[in-house]
Amino acid sequence: MKIIIAASLILCYLGSLAQKSKFDAEHENFFRVGLKGGVNINKIEGQSYKSGFSYNYLLGGFMQFNFSKTLGLQPEINFTQSTSQFTDDRTDIYDDLFLGGSQKKVKLSYIKVPALLNINIGESKRVKLQLGPQVGGLLKETVDSLKNNGSIFKKADWNAVGGLWIQLPFVNLGARYELGLSNLNGIDNRQNWKSQAITIFVGVTF
Repeated sequence: MKIIIAASLILCYLGSLAQKSKFDAEHENFFRVGLKGGVNINKIEGQSYKSGFSYNYLLGGFMQFNFSKTLGLQPEINFTQSTSQFTDDRTDIYDDLFLGGSQKKVKLSYIKVPALLNINIGESKRVKLQLGPQVGGLLKETVDSLKNNGSIFKKADWNAVGGLWIQLPFVNLGARYELGLSNLNGIDNRQNWKSQAITIFVGVTF
């Protein structure tokens, strides 16, 4: 009889632990912070640029404000690096900007600040649809074979962002698409240069 009672108590205790673990796994604090890093797959769309994406990196931090079971807000600060390459077409209207060499690579470093709406998908609150605006501030630009050291890119880049975020108890991971809304051409208005990027990342949430 004592063995049965002891076994029952142990089972009840284990059951309560299981319920508590499930609650902790599903519960979201109102405020959380975290870090992330990943790959920035980017390109600049425009007549003067070669087609295809380039692979670079991103590092950032974020805050989460979980207002309800379905909605939250996630502001971030991210450092990203983007690269692209001008064409070697001699008929390009901007060919006179460059020296005679074929090296016409572009490297851009940005601080990007998105403000994303988090929409929980499903009961688990682990998968979030993310939508919102993003503004990027150009920190540094490097253009190979440029005749003069002046800037040829505008300092701000506005984007529309959409993606998915998977929030595990400690680890987070996700992917986003960034659509450029600004003309990055800082020379004149003869061409529109717009950014595109796919970011894939993993991080930790505290």
